[in-house]
Parts: sequence; C-alpha cells; structure tokens
Amino acid sequence: MAHAGTDEPELAEFLKARRSELAPSDVGLPEGPARRRVRGLRREEVAQLAAISTDYYTRLEQGRISPSVPVLDSLGRVLQLTADQRTYMYELAGASTATMASRRRARQKIKPFMQRVLDHITDTPAIVMTPTHDILAWNALGAALMVDFGEIPERKRNFLRLIFTDPRMRSLYPDWEGLARSVVSYIRMEAARKPDDPALAELVGELSIRDPQFRQWWAGTHVAFKRRGTRTYDHPVVGEITLDWDALTSDAEPDQQLIIYSAEPGSRSEEALRELSSSWGARKPEKGGR
Repeated sequence: MAHAGTDEPELAEFLKARRSELAPSDVGLPEGPARRRVRGLRREEVAQLAAISTDYYTRLEQGRISPSVPVLDSLGRVLQLTADQRTYMYELAGASTATMASRRRARQKIKPFMQRVLDHITDTPAIVMTPTHDILAWNALGAALMVDFGEIPERKRNFLRLIFTDPRMRSLYPDWEGLARSVVSYIRMEAARKPDDPALAELVGELSIRDPQFRQWWAGTHVAFKRRGTRTYDHPVVGEITLDWDALTSDAEPDQQLIIYSAEPGSRSEEALRELSSSWGARKPEKGGR
C-alpha cells in the first residue's frame, strides 16, 4: 500500500539512477571476471547488502510498492546517499526524517531481575544477549573466556559482529567457521521475525560489505533456533577448553537470553576454568555489563 504523499515512479527512477552510479568496488564487492552489460550495481547486489529480497527491491524499482522506513535506512546506507539525497528519498517515499528517527529503538538494557541472576553466577562463564546477539551484560568469567566486552564500544558490542571483525574471536575458536555459520543461521531466523528492525538491517549490510564469507552464508537458506550446544576454545592463557552452553529465556522477557557455559564435572576443562578465574581475578576486578 502506498504511503500518503508517495511518488513511487519518481522514487523508482531515483533508486535506479543512484544504483547505476556505484561500482561494485564502492561497496566492497568484487568486480567479477565478466564484463557488466550495464553500469553500476545489480539489483540483487543492492538487495543483498540492504538485507531485503531481490523480488522486493525489483518491485521498488518498478514503482509497484512503497518501502518501509527501515528499508529506506538500509538503502540510504547501501547506496551511500548524502544527507540531502536521503531527505529527498524520504520525501519521495512519503516518510519524513522525523518518522525515521521515531522508528529507531534505543539499545536494550539488561533487566534488573536478569542482572541479579547474572550476579549470582560466579563459577562459570555467563553472558546476557538479545536474540540479535547484542551483548547486554556478562560476568567476570565470560570476559575472561572470550574478550573483555567492557573495552568494546556499546554500539559495537554484538556477538555476530565480533566473530567476523575481531581477530581475537577468530583465533579463539578452532572451529570458527562452524561457529560463524551457526550464528548466521540464528540471526537469519530472527530477521524473519523482525523484518523491519533497522539495527539488524544495518548490521547485516555492514558485514555483507566487509566480509565475503558472511555475504555468502547470509545469502544461503540455513536457519536455526538457538537452544544449546558444545563449543571448544583455544584459550591463549589456559589452552583448550570444551564447554556446553545453554540459552535460557524468561517468558517475562523473551528478548533477553542468559547464556551459561559449563564444563563437565571432573574434566580438564573444569580445571581450566578454575585456572582462568584465578588468572583473571589477579589481573583485574569484575566489570560486568553495568
């Protein structure tokens, strides 16, 4: 359905014109061996980077539909629009910049009851994250096992982003590819639940530009719910650790998950966790997510 004041044909022409002005290298894509018949990006490339379907974007360029504000946000980023161009695009779509700002949600904060639960978990790693893998809080062993999340800017504190962009996370997991593919499948499931989430669309677009492996896996079809599993770590301080993890969610707060990592009793991994706790405690006090 068209928004009030929407000029769909003009918006379609604007999108096509801007797409033709960008080369694949402008957005981090390879040029490819074959010569392109027409200038600019292909429709499917814009769609993939904007985390929308090719069919949806094609209908936009045909003037058949009006985009939502989160889609406009994504297209403005992918097409590298200036502030004036963005304003023009919003006007054509019948959406003002004030509407855009009102749709952006503030980053979640950990709920007090979840923080209290986390505070009582002191002998095994634990973190609290959203279904889109924003990291909200963690205990001391969670930071010791992975990275000190407190040293990462809050808006960058997303587990999916970290495993693709932080070299420490890549070296921490012997089966990094298995982990990365799993997390991508969890996020793809969440994207189906929240197609208009601007922060998620921005994250997917950013990683699609930065990492060809992410771009390839995101274009796939594998999806999964995040429940439980086992993960092995090659820790720089205590060596190999194998831990089971469980994702616990309260019915009262389904958008915050408590992830608890535990070692088999009497195992070398349990001993390694004790060593890690002692080592981390000697280095610095617990910071947590507060």
